[in-house]
Amino acid sequence: MQSKDDSLPSDLLLPSSLTFKRVQLEEKYPRGSQVRGGRHWKHLKQILQPHNLHDLPPDEANYVTIEAPPSMYPAKKFCDITGLEAPYTDPHTKLRYANPSVFAIARSLPHPHAQAFLALRGAQTIVK
Repeated sequence: MQSKDDSLPSDLLLPSSLTFKRVQLEEKYPRGSQVRGGRHWKHLKQILQPHNLHDLPPDEANYVTIEAPPSMYPAKKFCDITGLEAPYTDPHTKLRYANPSVFAIARSLPHPHAQAFLALRGAQTIVK
């Protein structure tokens, strides 16, 4: 057993800085600061203020213009009845549907109602 006089210095037991850490906790979170502080969000005016947007070419996409190049991804298809993503299309009515229960509803719709759903999507079929 060790006596109180033979005790080790506190620096050997708990070093003041951890050499294997790149950023010390004291540097990252100084005393008195909030460790879990809220994220600071910038408003659009704050983002646009430091930039001279009037000097940019008019055909370049930026925060002010809404024109952007077309997406490289295919357009998503949505169910005509529920609005969910629709991986299926009914070959009889041409309505898009999300699951089998919606398929049953799509098949039970009268022809004018199915045409009305297609008109909302802009995919009317003209029957001659």
